[in-house]
Amino acid sequence: MAFSVSCCSVAAAFGFVNLRRYRRFSSDTYSERFDSSEVPLVSVCIPARNEESNIEACVRSVLANRGVNIEVLIYDDDSTDGTPRILSDLTAEDGRVKRVDTETLPVDWNGKQWGCERMGQASKGEWLLFTDADVRLSPECLKTTLIAAHASKCDLISTVPRQIIGTWMEDAIIPLIHFVLLSYLPMGQMRTTTLPAASAGCGQFLFVRKSMWVRSGGHAAFRQSMHDGIKLPRAVRSVGGRTDLFDGTELAECRMYRSAGQVWHGFAKNAYEGLGSFALLLFITVIHIVGHVLPWGWIVWALFTDQIATAATALAGSAIAIAFIQRMIFAKRFQHSLRTVVLHPLGILLLTIIQWHSLWIAKTGRRSWKGRDQTSPDSACLPT
Repeated sequence: MAFSVSCCSVAAAFGFVNLRRYRRFSSDTYSERFDSSEVPLVSVCIPARNEESNIEACVRSVLANRGVNIEVLIYDDDSTDGTPRILSDLTAEDGRVKRVDTETLPVDWNGKQWGCERMGQASKGEWLLFTDADVRLSPECLKTTLIAAHASKCDLISTVPRQIIGTWMEDAIIPLIHFVLLSYLPMGQMRTTTLPAASAGCGQFLFVRKSMWVRSGGHAAFRQSMHDGIKLPRAVRSVGGRTDLFDGTELAECRMYRSAGQVWHGFAKNAYEGLGSFALLLFITVIHIVGHVLPWGWIVWALFTDQIATAATALAGSAIAIAFIQRMIFAKRFQHSLRTVVLHPLGILLLTIIQWHSLWIAKTGRRSWKGRDQTSPDSACLPT
């Protein structure tokens, strides 16, 4: 159990340090940094496939942004629902909304990356925001993000929007985005070097300077990937660009999934790609199971075997307490409910299973995006 305490302690220590580094920005200094005649154009790029329940609210939230010049580009990836009709209405209503012509998906491209590549090429902005149809921006979002990018002196900046959660599976899994990100990312190294491996981002919100997007190869640099949140920051860093993360909890929100099946499929499609290697998957599995699941198993076993008053049980309780304190602090910061904290050990166990399922999906070429199957570039063999 001593190793369990160590696992939780190290994760909590990293998490608390990174939480301080995960900066918030305000739009109050916006006018001090940008003269009204110098405000850059921001091209907001939204790939959409069968998004009739989301696309209008998403676009209207973008158009409601104040104090910034914007154009909204939407790529309809062969939607079969009411998305095309809604896009026609939006483009007719506001000249800032533009629909990028749909082209046949090339055989070696992921649908989302192809749509983002087409929008990036068609954009006119100095800055590009790649976001998803289920994201809603606050009216201050874009100008605050411009402040964050300039203050950080970065070519790409990203954030995890506030996650709207409804079902128990969402409660168990989705808040772990922040937990994993802040517990293990070397954020200090991310800000002092341009090493591609020391970077991260969220595909729901990628704000990048267009000149650097072009220089890094655009989305064509990772055309088969399911994880643009990891791949685009690394591509930018590979050509000398700087990237950063900031806290945009108050600036954007997202309801990714609405059922247990959607959560499982959504995370499984790219969880292994986000880790990047079989060795790291093994490492994370050991840390998570020993540190965050085993102590609970020990406590249950001790209750039924009269072993409750032992040193091992005390250590197990310490590990549980450390993890819960960390999750409570994170829940307050990122506006998660108490239920997400209570479900922590179950969430860690389910996430671990999903990550191994994701490995199987990646290595057998069974990945898909929005219902469209894609051959995985890693499907040649399973690790041995």
